[in-house]
Amino acid sequence: MSRPPLSLSDPSPHSPSGDPVSAEDQRDQDPSGTGAPDPSASRLIVVSNRLPLGDSPSGGLVVALEDALRSSGGVWVGFSGQTEEDPSDDLEDHPGAAFQRLSFDLTPQDHEEYYLGYSNSILWPLCHGRPNLMRIKPEYLDGYARVNARIARMLMPHLRPGDRIWVQDYHLFPLAKELRALGVTAPIGHFLHIPFPGPADCGALPNPAELFDWLSHYDLLGFQTERDLGAFAESARQLADGDQVSEQEFQLSGRQVRTQVFPIGIDTAAFMAEAAEAPDSDRMRSLTRAQMMIGVDRLDYSKGIPQRFRAYQLLLEKIPDLHEKISFLQIAPPTRGEVDAYQDIREETEHLAGRINGQFATLNWTPIRFIHRPFPRNELAGLYRQARIGLVTPLADGMNLVAKEYVAAQNADDPGVLILSRFAGAAETMTEALIINPHDPHDLAVAMAQAMRMSRLERQDRHAALLEGVVTHDVAWWSRTYLEALGS
Repeated sequence: MSRPPLSLSDPSPHSPSGDPVSAEDQRDQDPSGTGAPDPSASRLIVVSNRLPLGDSPSGGLVVALEDALRSSGGVWVGFSGQTEEDPSDDLEDHPGAAFQRLSFDLTPQDHEEYYLGYSNSILWPLCHGRPNLMRIKPEYLDGYARVNARIARMLMPHLRPGDRIWVQDYHLFPLAKELRALGVTAPIGHFLHIPFPGPADCGALPNPAELFDWLSHYDLLGFQTERDLGAFAESARQLADGDQVSEQEFQLSGRQVRTQVFPIGIDTAAFMAEAAEAPDSDRMRSLTRAQMMIGVDRLDYSKGIPQRFRAYQLLLEKIPDLHEKISFLQIAPPTRGEVDAYQDIREETEHLAGRINGQFATLNWTPIRFIHRPFPRNELAGLYRQARIGLVTPLADGMNLVAKEYVAAQNADDPGVLILSRFAGAAETMTEALIINPHDPHDLAVAMAQAMRMSRLERQDRHAALLEGVVTHDVAWWSRTYLEALGS
């Protein structure tokens, strides 16, 4: 359905602990080879690309998994963030958290080939619909396979009978296959936090059939949305002779794997409290009475930041009455600066911000404030609460938790309006937002104008419906439902 013309005249219409055992000891203690978890002793082993470090590790995934890890005596394994020419093959323990943390270092070559190379110069652009940005080199696949095999070997001495292993994201697709080759029979699940590519994009991989062979060694594959599960199903059928044997089961490479959708949430109660308690200092100052529109994204080409800048420019060109009445704060922390595509997006975004400010700024009003650094979570909560409009307009995204954070932060008596891309995973359930096509600047500009003129009653109704979903399907619900499915 097309949006109305861009004007303001129309009325406006989301454990037990113990000593580690070797792989051989593990098989001796579990002669049945079932690896079946004992509900009274089953540990959770989480493996991710990066390990949350510091004395009080934070972040959405930490909140999601901390209770399960703590109650089961669980372990989190991941990259330390450090590179060494000759790293140890023993995992390093990091005390200070409510669960055990074990890290490994990478060689500079492994970091280049596994992380910057195959993970972020091939898989990331592919999964976000940009195969044209892939940089395919044979050594990238070699490094990706090599690092996953090394992680599996390092993990083996720390596994025990009854463990459940939960692997996170695209960096570690081959890990289950490597663990199975070493004799691990425990339940192993995978959750993909980013979109899964459809067959047209997936076919651009140098090794599409191998991708599905890697995935066939997991017991449970979790996806953010029905869209991603559908893309997996179609890609598996077309590129790897996959066969869907039931609603949630596929046969890949002669093995059965279960699939299910688990939309991730946030720690809603904590974020609501942080926003409500945010001090006045955590607010954007303006010399005018302008309403604030906010975007918070890593500076990534998948986030649609240049597209939203162009839509904002169109809004200001078409509706002069909004000058000095709306200000746009874009916070865009840097990411993967070593990759050429990220340098390009920074230059484009800074150029657009400068051009728009040069065209429209007055002595009292700067249309765009573009900040290229991270902000603490509590400050973001206060800024979200102040903002009349929350912009979440990615070109492709697995879920996008900023949408849920923005809703949780609002004052229910006078809430702001969420503008949400149809290509964000959150759009599947957050249908009360203003859903837009981020590629269409007119569509996005009209939504901005609609949000500015929306009545308080409509804003309250939309916000109440969105908040109900954010509260019900929070991050604890996400981890609990996934682990129940893995255990079954």
